[in-house]
Amino acid sequence: MSSNDLSEDEKTLSTLHQDCMSGAENFEAETKSRGEELKALAEAKKVIQATTSGAADLSYSFLQLEMSNGADLANFEAVRFVRDLAHKQNSPVLAQLAQKMATTMRSGGKGVFDKVTGLIRDMIERLQAEAEADANEKAYCDKEMAYAEGKISDREATIEKLSSAIDSMTAKSSQLKSQVATLQKELADLAKAQAEMNKLRAEENAAFKANSAEMEKGIQGVQTALKILRDYYAQDGKDHAAAEGAGNGIIGLLEVVESDFTQGLAEMTANENSAARDYDVQTKENEITKTTKDQSIKYKTKEFKGLDKATAETNGDKATTQTELDSVKEYYKSLQSRCVAKAETYAERSSRRAAEIAGLKQALEILNGEAVLIQQTAKRTLRGISKHA
Repeated sequence: MSSNDLSEDEKTLSTLHQDCMSGAENFEAETKSRGEELKALAEAKKVIQATTSGAADLSYSFLQLEMSNGADLANFEAVRFVRDLAHKQNSPVLAQLAQKMATTMRSGGKGVFDKVTGLIRDMIERLQAEAEADANEKAYCDKEMAYAEGKISDREATIEKLSSAIDSMTAKSSQLKSQVATLQKELADLAKAQAEMNKLRAEENAAFKANSAEMEKGIQGVQTALKILRDYYAQDGKDHAAAEGAGNGIIGLLEVVESDFTQGLAEMTANENSAARDYDVQTKENEITKTTKDQSIKYKTKEFKGLDKATAETNGDKATTQTELDSVKEYYKSLQSRCVAKAETYAERSSRRAAEIAGLKQALEILNGEAVLIQQTAKRTLRGISKHA
């Protein structure tokens, strides 16, 4: 997961958190508003029951008389007001209520106000059901949003931790592989150098053997010649006059040659022994170096293979966690559309609901006024009947 994706997710989470807080405030305000509406409707119901129940039987018959004289129930102020309010607020609920009120009042008959009261009671029950549904939805959203946010935060933290571990193990493995490659090259160079040393040593030794054999052969030849000359000149009774002076010169010269040959062989042998010792020392050092580097390669190879295996497993864990994160985010997105997205703002809903509540209160006042007027009419009619009787 890249740092840009993580930053974008954190920004989205922050915005959603603000939306949730705003949604919670809106819910509380809406609940309070609905409570006030329910209270007003209940109070209106109570007033209607208290003011109309006793006079209903006496009044309705006369009310029907009064209304049968061509009065249009649909034009009653309460119905008109509720209908106008429904149109103004674009409220299907209020429009339906106005229609039911008009239909009920047109029907006339006994118990009309009880029927209107029933309509109000139905509205209260509906609002109560809506309030309960809203409360349940609010509790569900709060719980699920908090759960999803916690899961997202936890999974993102886990992915960040796993990514850091993967980066660290990958870097360490890469470093070890580089070191192993360097050691392997050094061993190859060492093997090449040892092979060259072996070849040079073999050539030097072969040359020494050949040259020393020639030197030894030369020395033996000189020594044989010296012996012959010495033996000859040492004899008595020679039949001719031996050139002893010249012979002594030859013997002296051969003695110098013998000395030179002997010294050359000694130097040759010394050089061979020194070269052999140097070769042996360097060969042993190379063997120690090779053993050390072989062990280092063995341990480093084992270590980076272990790191590669751990990295693969951690990548698997990261992929699993990423899948879980994607799933939770998808669920969270569905919660956003369900719990956060609204067709209208809280201010708009609050204003509309306040207007509806105020209108319903005024409609109830109008209904109460109509009831009083009808009762007064009924009393006047009853008094007239009594006097007539």
